[in-house]
Amino acid sequence: MAVQRIKLLGVPVDVCSKQDLEEKILQLLEKKGPSQISFITIWDFMKIRCKNEYAESIRNADLILPISKSILSGAKFLNKTVPFRYNPFDAFISILSILESRYKSFYIFGGRKKALAAAEKNMRSTFRGLQIVGRCVGYYQKQDEENIIQAISKASPSLVLVSEGIKKKDFWSYSNKEKFSSGIFLYYRDAVGILSKRIKRVNPKVFEKGHEVWGEIIRNPLRIFLIFPFLWYIILLVWTKLFKKD
Repeated sequence: MAVQRIKLLGVPVDVCSKQDLEEKILQLLEKKGPSQISFITIWDFMKIRCKNEYAESIRNADLILPISKSILSGAKFLNKTVPFRYNPFDAFISILSILESRYKSFYIFGGRKKALAAAEKNMRSTFRGLQIVGRCVGYYQKQDEENIIQAISKASPSLVLVSEGIKKKDFWSYSNKEKFSSGIFLYYRDAVGILSKRIKRVNPKVFEKGHEVWGEIIRNPLRIFLIFPFLWYIILLVWTKLFKKD
C-alpha cells in the first residue's frame, strides 16, 4: 500500500504502515535534494493549524508521522483513513536499520558534548554497518551555524539526526534546505539523550496506552497546561463533525 496523505482539521498527516516505511525511506534516499521526516504529537498538530515557521516546515515535510493516539482517534471520529501511530524511538531505530542494511551514512547534530560522544560510541557498537560521518553539538552560537551547515553538506550524509539544542527544531532543516544537495533530515529531540543513556526512553507499554504525556508532566509540571489546546482539539473535532466537511 502506497503512503497516503490525509488532511485532518486542515493538517496534513501521512498514512504509512510499518511495512511501507522501508520503501518510503528508499524513495527519499533516491530523491533529488534534501528530504524531511517529522514526528508530530497532538500539541504539534495544533501548532501546525496556525501560520508560523514551524507549521510551514511540517506542512512541507516529505513524511509526517503521528505519535499521539489522539490524532488517530480524531481521524476515526471524522471518518478519515486512520494513520498508523509510531513510537518515535522505535521508528528512528527502524530507519537506522534500513540505512545500515544498505551501508548508508549518518550525521548526529545536537546534544551536549559529553552526551553526543556517548551517543556516537553506542551507535558505532550497535550499528556496525552504518557510517557515522560526523557529529556536532547543539546549543551552539549563532555565528557557528554556517560552519555547521558546511560541515554537514561536505559530509553528505544519507540521514541527519537533528536533536536537542537546536532552537528551530524541524524548521532548521527546512529553512536551510537550499544549502544541502541531498539527505534525509529528521528532528527527534530526545534521540541523543536516549542513545547516550542520559534519559530513559518511554516504556513501550506506557506508550501503547497513550500515557506518555504523564512522564512529560512529571519532568515539567507546566505541561499540565497542555490540557487547554487538547480540549480545543476536541471542540474542533465535534464542530467539524456536526457542521463542516473537513
